[in-house]
Amino acid sequence: MIKPTFANPTIPQGSTVLVTGANGLIASHAVDRLLEAGYNVRGTVRNPSKCTWMVPLFASRHPSSQLEIVQVSDFGAPGAWNDAVKGVAAVVAVAGGVGLIVPDIDKSLEEEIPWNEALLQAAKNEPTVKAFIYTSSSWASWTPDQTKKIKLTEWTWNDDAVRIVRSDATPEEKGIRPYMAFKTLLEQWIWDWVKRENPSFTFNTILPQTVIGECLDPEHQGIISTCGMVKDLYEGKNLDVLKMLPPQWVSDTRDTGLLYVAALITPGVDRERLYPWSDRYSWPRIAQILKKLYPQKDIPVLEDDGWDQTEVPNKRAEELLRGLGQDGWTSLEDSVKACAKGFVKD
Repeated sequence: MIKPTFANPTIPQGSTVLVTGANGLIASHAVDRLLEAGYNVRGTVRNPSKCTWMVPLFASRHPSSQLEIVQVSDFGAPGAWNDAVKGVAAVVAVAGGVGLIVPDIDKSLEEEIPWNEALLQAAKNEPTVKAFIYTSSSWASWTPDQTKKIKLTEWTWNDDAVRIVRSDATPEEKGIRPYMAFKTLLEQWIWDWVKRENPSFTFNTILPQTVIGECLDPEHQGIISTCGMVKDLYEGKNLDVLKMLPPQWVSDTRDTGLLYVAALITPGVDRERLYPWSDRYSWPRIAQILKKLYPQKDIPVLEDDGWDQTEVPNKRAEELLRGLGQDGWTSLEDSVKACAKGFVKD
């Protein structure tokens, strides 16, 4: 059970928190940690028929708290969020509509901004909402490059990715930067909305890195998102993709889920960007960890491509986790071990 070191959480236990995209990797851990902390959760999903595993799973894990699943299949529909936010004490916005491949960032922004604004406005109009957390991306701050020593601050933006995407660079030169630029510009727009509208709720953003760790229901939820990349490495699949990804930072699933709780309930957390970056990683290093865990398995050997040198602003997030009783960040080794337990059969 989560035990805050402070006496009066800003949101009382027993309150209901809305989590959007609740069936996803990050969001499901936010749900889990909120229920563990004694909160009820209303989770939105696009298709409830594909998420019937959720209520039984979380009821077994946290029988004293309640999870309600509601359908929001069209984020842009008029009034889509009004019923979802009704009566909740806080909103954790995790759902997004854009994948890693962004052919046209302006078109994607035109599609994504209106429904994010509708969610923010619905929260502003609901008097019960005391806190709002928006999920951004580490890549809204910087482009990983292990050859450079970079110092990031809380308010560093990936302006370089925006500049390159707006230039006449070739698609090959742009690479994955359109996604980075999209996440940068979207988060900046949301912060502009907060400054302009000045809602009464606390507002913070969380910027996860590559998320690795425990998967809550491997059988029904699957080994999804970036945890699936660990499974690919174990099985020797999609190695060309993994070899293209530079050394950077990892966010542990449970650390990240707990940070949402901490940002919601810790007094004084407002208008901050929070970085749940728990440890450095590279795919060659993850391959070494898997080989150590499973020496009988033929794990691919990837060429060592260095180690990230970035100085990152993750101390504030670690401080918030300690405020809920956790003793610092989870190590890369423990994150990989927890992830592998979901797909390696004894």
